[in-house]
Amino acid sequence: MSTPAPANENAIIKTSYGEMTLAFWPDVAPKTVENFKKLARAGFYDGTAFHRIISGFMIQGGCPNTKAGGSGMPGTGDPGYKVKAEFNAKAHVRGVISMARSASPDSAGSQFFLCHGDARFLDKQYTAFGQLIAGDDVLERIASVPTKSGGGGEKSTPIDRVEVTTVTIVPAK
Repeated sequence: MSTPAPANENAIIKTSYGEMTLAFWPDVAPKTVENFKKLARAGFYDGTAFHRIISGFMIQGGCPNTKAGGSGMPGTGDPGYKVKAEFNAKAHVRGVISMARSASPDSAGSQFFLCHGDARFLDKQYTAFGQLIAGDDVLERIASVPTKSGGGGEKSTPIDRVEVTTVTIVPAK
């Protein structure tokens, strides 16, 4: 059995719009936190994009189909496996990071979203696993990117690419 990584780590998401720093909640979503860190350390998120932006609600990323040369519809990719849900009492409010999923509760893999506004209707239905501790201005800039209708008719596809350059796991300060 592997030794769990220290809980005192943060993630730095470098984007084409600036940097955001996240603190994790391993106390309420330990497997989700470990999965995110594992994918980040493997470079899985590097070169992906925020493919779904709904100002006042959330920005969504983490889909491998958004990488340059990626195949498949953005928003449908995963790491090749699913993560069991770890629903908890943390509120989905601005700056909270949570796992995106399909209708099935245990269908999350790599896609995540950062709440741009109050999304309490998602509480205990999606796995919240951390919060923004720096870079709220970057969240605001990304959430303000103009969008167009995508495949499903929802006007949430960014007109300009919002690249996730790297996601780095660093010791917490």
